[in-house]
Amino acid sequence: MAEDWVVRHDGEGTPVLRYLLDEREGRPWADLLEVLDESADASGYIRAELPGWVVSGPPELGQRLVADGATVLRHAHTFRRDLRADPPPADWAGAPLREGLRAVPCDRAPEELFAAWRAAFAPGHVDHFAADDARALTERLGMLLAGKAIGPVLPSSLLAVDAEDRVVAAAVLTDRNGLPWIGEVFRHPELGYRGLGADLLRRAVADAAERGLADLHLVVSEGNPARRLYESLGFLLQETSLTVIVPDSV
Repeated sequence: MAEDWVVRHDGEGTPVLRYLLDEREGRPWADLLEVLDESADASGYIRAELPGWVVSGPPELGQRLVADGATVLRHAHTFRRDLRADPPPADWAGAPLREGLRAVPCDRAPEELFAAWRAAFAPGHVDHFAADDARALTERLGMLLAGKAIGPVLPSSLLAVDAEDRVVAAAVLTDRNGLPWIGEVFRHPELGYRGLGADLLRRAVADAAERGLADLHLVVSEGNPARRLYESLGFLLQETSLTVIVPDSV
């Protein structure tokens, strides 16, 4: 994947930091930010040069920014599974789901997935979206399925539906600038089927490998118990980052 790094310099032309430019929460986003000059006051530089921006970088830098008035948006861990060096077991492909459930393509309207998604990330969950249902549907789930949040939905994505054709779980895989990405895995907790998310994810991982994808990536928030699931399925920690919103002015 070609990455266009933005490099910022100080008044003397010394490189201070670099990042990938994107957009998040309606703000410019300095993603994967790295400090290039360890002698520089990176926090002060960011507050002066990137006011109002979203910044994702090392936790230590994020904590300094928070001490200087920034707001935490997400503390997260990035994982990767190598599908070639560590191919999924053969029995992951097409494994049957629980009795009465079927796996179907992820090609339904967001409204059909919303009840399960909203229940999975209810108040108290670290990834709960604290807004009304209309905004949650439009700004989160709808954007994800439309390919506007992370990237286009990949064909390895799967839904689990019950005998009444209700969506009870999903594994949504996306293309994030050329990287196969697990955008969301969830199940409706009030309907039972404990472990169904893992079942879907195994099938999705196997399908991705069969389609020739080299690897899969994902991000899990600090405190999300799903991290144990990803680790059990062969995903390895790559990095930890803290995402913050920089104050609008120094």
